[in-house]
Amino acid sequence: MSKKKQTILQNDKVGHIIALLFYIALGYFLYSAATNMNYIWKWNSVPQYFVYDEITEIEATNDGILTKKDGMYYITNKDKNENILIESLNSDYKFFYTLNEEVYEGDLIATHSELKAGPILKGLAVTLEISFLAAIVTITLAVIVSMMKLSSYVFLRDIATVYITIVRGTPLLVQIFLFYFIVANIFELDRFVAGFLSLGIFYGAYMAEVLRGAIQSIDKGQMEAATSLGISHFQAMRHIVLPQAIRRALPTLVGEIISLVKDSSLVSIIAITDLTKVGREIVSNTFAPFETWIVIALVYLCLTFTLSYIGHRLEVKMKAKGGMS
Repeated sequence: MSKKKQTILQNDKVGHIIALLFYIALGYFLYSAATNMNYIWKWNSVPQYFVYDEITEIEATNDGILTKKDGMYYITNKDKNENILIESLNSDYKFFYTLNEEVYEGDLIATHSELKAGPILKGLAVTLEISFLAAIVTITLAVIVSMMKLSSYVFLRDIATVYITIVRGTPLLVQIFLFYFIVANIFELDRFVAGFLSLGIFYGAYMAEVLRGAIQSIDKGQMEAATSLGISHFQAMRHIVLPQAIRRALPTLVGEIISLVKDSSLVSIIAITDLTKVGREIVSNTFAPFETWIVIALVYLCLTFTLSYIGHRLEVKMKAKGGMS
């Protein structure tokens, strides 16, 4: 049978070029619309959201002469009383007076500049921490609940079914509120703990169903063969069935973790200073909503893209070791 001839639009290179032109045109349209808005863009203030220089100013505490002894700076008054100005010598200090020069109370003697993490980096650290802890809770719950769903004990299946039904049937935002105002108050949990636990419990239900489906897709003959060889049910599940199920479910599992990272922004409603709350604080202080939210969105995009790339590399590695089945 002869190979069907491709049209020009089905050509890979032509397709990539057309897609690129589409996004260039879209970008130009958005840029043109933005320039016509009655809005003053403040992109020059964006870098300080990430890092900034904290300036410490050293002022004279009294009238006198600037002196130095044993690596410390003093202001010596007429009565020869020495008041410490700077406790230790630091090469980063920029002095505006020389030694033995007369100074007066309130004069700016020196300044010190130190690079500090900006609010976005601090918020990013909180987002990463809460997402990591929530992911641990999610994976742990997913494995336990999926095993309960497949258990031969009816009460375990019922407990797992009710948990999954309730969690999947109510919005995450509502669950965060309920967990924070009820459960966290009962057990006196910190808002941070309440945040990552509510996230982990929510996504644990979704991931449990993903794992259950993946486990049930494995041929039952493998479990029967393991049993006939004297391998216990637990050992067979751990060493034979579960690794294959995780391989099959990996793309979906990575997708759930990515969704978890994005939905971690909802914990800002209980006053956890993550990326989203930091964005709101920056907007309220600078009145620059467009620049701020574009930058916040790009930071989230970098996180999710990195997770997608890691998931893709794991898939490639697993396929190289023997396929996904």
